[in-house]
Amino acid sequence: MPVKFHKMHGLGNDFILLDLRKQAFPVNSSTVKQLANRHTGIGCDQLLILREPKDNQHLASFEIWNSDGSSCEQCGNGVRCMGRYLDMRAEAPSGGFTLAGPAGTVTIECLDNGLVRVDMGQPVFDAKRVPIQAQTVDGWYLLDIDGREYRIGAVSMGNPHALLVVDEIRSIDVGGLGAAFGSHPAFPEGCNMGFAEISDRSHIELRVYERGAAETLACGSGACAAVSILRRADLVDSNVKVTQAGGDLILSWSGRREPVIMTGPATHVFKGNWT
Repeated sequence: MPVKFHKMHGLGNDFILLDLRKQAFPVNSSTVKQLANRHTGIGCDQLLILREPKDNQHLASFEIWNSDGSSCEQCGNGVRCMGRYLDMRAEAPSGGFTLAGPAGTVTIECLDNGLVRVDMGQPVFDAKRVPIQAQTVDGWYLLDIDGREYRIGAVSMGNPHALLVVDEIRSIDVGGLGAAFGSHPAFPEGCNMGFAEISDRSHIELRVYERGAAETLACGSGACAAVSILRRADLVDSNVKVTQAGGDLILSWSGRREPVIMTGPATHVFKGNWT
């Protein structure tokens, strides 16, 4: 069945966006993997689906699918891209608007400088809601990987995230360790595994092994998770630049019961028809 699509990216984390508010297309694990294949399909890290909202409080509702055909609860870079797409169509009201997603409501504001600001909601540290099952010491979880003990942080940004602070991020085996942590029995739903090098209290470097997509050039919810965990441990300030392979995001979190605010670019690459 033919369908119109848009190719977009947020700092290199790339997406296929299908606006299914006015067109029909069967979305399932098989079709997602077909579209996401970089050799025989269009290619993407995640597939974004826009649908009609269930109420008049939201501009639209959305779904997120990983390239391996699994569904996903949250995607910060994807949310920015959906906001930019709606702004391109002159649907985005000034002052911000909301979308309804699998993890709840996100508030989006498209700024004049081409950036998109997103209220990503409050980070959730409760172990049962992350979820994670592991021993804690001084607010950090202890996990064993191949006989070595690691001290990690964990949080839910609507999807499960873990973070390991490292001295030299470029030397980390993100693929091997990320997969090992992501499949660890301590995470009953798996996790997105982040690795952070702290440059100073206002700047970190980050790499993320995403559940269902492996390492990507950038991870928006992973950046939110990293800053939340580090801010809670008083290792960074409330405003932090997060540098990833694809570029920089600006994260703000007071450390109280406030939402994490993420600001960064979203780029439309091309549009086409899938037949």
